[in-house]
Amino acid sequence: MDALDVIMNKDKIIPYFQPIVSADTQLVIGYEALARIQVEDGVQSLGWFFKDQSIPEEYRQEVDEHVCHLAIEKLLEHDIEAKLFINVDMNEILENNGEHLINNLKAYESRGLSLSSIVIEFAEQDFKGNISSLKHLLTYIQSLGIQIAIDDVGKTGSNLDQIALLRPNIVKVDLEFLEGDAFPQLYRDVLYSLSLLTRKIGATLMFEGIGSFNQLNYAWRNGGHYYQGYYLSRPKPTFQEIDFCKSSLKKEFHHFIHFERKKIEAQITLTEKLSQLIRHSIKKVKALDSYDAVVMQIAKELSNISFRVYICDHDGYQQSGNAVKDEENNWNLQEGSRFKNWSWRPYFLENIVRMNYEKRGILSDLYTDIEKDEMIRTYSFPIDDHLFLFVDIPYSYLFEQDGLM
Repeated sequence: MDALDVIMNKDKIIPYFQPIVSADTQLVIGYEALARIQVEDGVQSLGWFFKDQSIPEEYRQEVDEHVCHLAIEKLLEHDIEAKLFINVDMNEILENNGEHLINNLKAYESRGLSLSSIVIEFAEQDFKGNISSLKHLLTYIQSLGIQIAIDDVGKTGSNLDQIALLRPNIVKVDLEFLEGDAFPQLYRDVLYSLSLLTRKIGATLMFEGIGSFNQLNYAWRNGGHYYQGYYLSRPKPTFQEIDFCKSSLKKEFHHFIHFERKKIEAQITLTEKLSQLIRHSIKKVKALDSYDAVVMQIAKELSNISFRVYICDHDGYQQSGNAVKDEENNWNLQEGSRFKNWSWRPYFLENIVRMNYEKRGILSDLYTDIEKDEMIRTYSFPIDDHLFLFVDIPYSYLFEQDGLM
């Protein structure tokens, strides 16, 4: 089938609807309208048709408007109280400052359509125009009650500053392009930044392309409010019941919560274990011992748990050398980091203040150690009000323990 076949058979083009589910209620909050064409052996997706830039713009716009019209008609016919997500080419919309699209949508208001039920969705990386002009248009569209969703965020490396400027209502992250259930740590870090950004600008984080249990779990753990994908439901010519997956989601959330509790308990257990070992080790340290002697003493006590130990003051300046374990499990003192300042590291000063206030140690999240190029955690412990001990825990130890990865 080519583009001309599609245009000549416009009467066979129909919208399919894929539900979007909210994490808080486990109910459908909206449906994305997707273009399908009826063929001899069933229906075929028209995703290729809209992505092919060699197809004349007027062809794509004609089919786009046709699908939008049929989707809204069906929404009104069934009196559905949910949002309708409509895909558009924002390059085309901007050519007439959105007037054509807005007038088309307003024409349905007299028939009961609320503009607040419409979500206009576009792919960030497909927009080629002036970002300032786009910002003005989106602001105007949002003033009418229509919501904006930016699609395919993170797929090809999104500009977070640009997303912050545009301030969409919904940010859609696609998980489908990730192979299997493997999630590279770098992608996890990008998503963490994206999660913080959406919270800052008041947007809703949505994960699409969810095709497996693990991907759903990933979306849940990374702050996803809305979910969409084949694992929940494939697109259908009819609207799914709003509670179609409430029961199954509640069961899966229970599994997620149970597993996360085990992880938190494991981290608390490790924190308490390290606290006791360090307190015991410190008692063996003599008052006149140097900082280097202290880290070497404690390192040997923690030989099965740590690969690097050092001391910093409350301003972040390292006061000792690094006690480092070599490949033969022997501890050596390295001078290279003495008097370096680590206050620029994320959460460093926050953790110092917390340790001073709470008088207890803190276990970090997982992060990549620059020197070892592997995932580690760091346990920090207050020796007194001005000195703090840092214990780096290797991937090998974390991997062997339940709940620490």
